[in-house]
Amino acid sequence: MLHHIPNIISAFRIFLVIPVIYYILEDDWQTAFLFMLLAGISDGLDGYIARKFHWESELGATLDPIADKLLLVFIFIVLGIKGIVPQWLVVLIVARDAIIVVGLMLYKLMTNELKMRILFISKVNTALLIMLVLLHMFNLAISPTPILFFNLLMIMIVVTTVVSGTLYVILWLKCFVKYKQATTK
Repeated sequence: MLHHIPNIISAFRIFLVIPVIYYILEDDWQTAFLFMLLAGISDGLDGYIARKFHWESELGATLDPIADKLLLVFIFIVLGIKGIVPQWLVVLIVARDAIIVVGLMLYKLMTNELKMRILFISKVNTALLIMLVLLHMFNLAISPTPILFFNLLMIMIVVTTVVSGTLYVILWLKCFVKYKQATTK
């Protein structure tokens, strides 16, 4: 039973999308911050526990990135609608995640396999996105934050989003070529 703990944590992070968005919409930034902080901690905790106790699973390898995508895409869409983050940034984040998901679905359709390889730069990107959301919430709930922090984070997010999106496209293309070569022999 204990070996399911990382998957339960990932599933809990999916559930946390609801209260985070609710409190953002209510402009209750302190509560939204606390739920988002919990979601951010859970993002690192599930993988750490899975690796430390050798509880990695195929479900966990799939559930963790889905939880990240649901959490961040929906939160950034809401923050963009509210004018808290620039809409161009929301479009960039959603486009990158759409590219990743479409590539994965096409690969699944072609091969009937579901291989999810998470790139390190993608993990960095996720951490930066969580930090930006938390920084905005902190800024609105607790204390004004110098614009320099927002600008630096957004620059790092743009770079990691573009680079990771490009690397995923290259990765999917290599997978498609490899699959095509294997099936034509």
